[in-house]
Amino acid sequence: MKATYLYNFGRFVKWPETAPAEKAILSLFVSSDRILFGPVLDSTLAGEALDGKPVVPRRLSKPQDAGECRILFISTTEEKHLKEILTAVDEGGVLTVSDIPGFTRRGGIIQFVLEGDRVRFEINLASAENARLVMSSELLKVATNVKRNGRSGN
Repeated sequence: MKATYLYNFGRFVKWPETAPAEKAILSLFVSSDRILFGPVLDSTLAGEALDGKPVVPRRLSKPQDAGECRILFISTTEEKHLKEILTAVDEGGVLTVSDIPGFTRRGGIIQFVLEGDRVRFEINLASAENARLVMSSELLKVATNVKRNGRSGN
């Protein structure tokens, strides 16, 4: 489900005109290949494209490489490095997504949340605007919560 969400988020976000055309559409930041849905993500996105460009799932080894992507999923295993990762992509036109508790409150853009047995998401609109991303009204309508305030601290 999260793999599908990540792909679909890309359909409802407009990136800044200054975003390099060669940027990969989707990358994952994990310190190792310990991401639970990695193989599912790879198979779900095989052959997919957004804006006429192939979706390329990648694993990044350090936060400094995060600016090379458009959608960045930050694994819960990286919570202790969250501030560093978000700083590396600040204002860089990168859609940050995670299931780290309090992610949107700490400056992330989209946080997966569980409602019963369903995966849903909330959006920090101020963080999206800071990253110079325009979120579709269709995406905002289906979010469980849209926060309009900035970071409250890491």
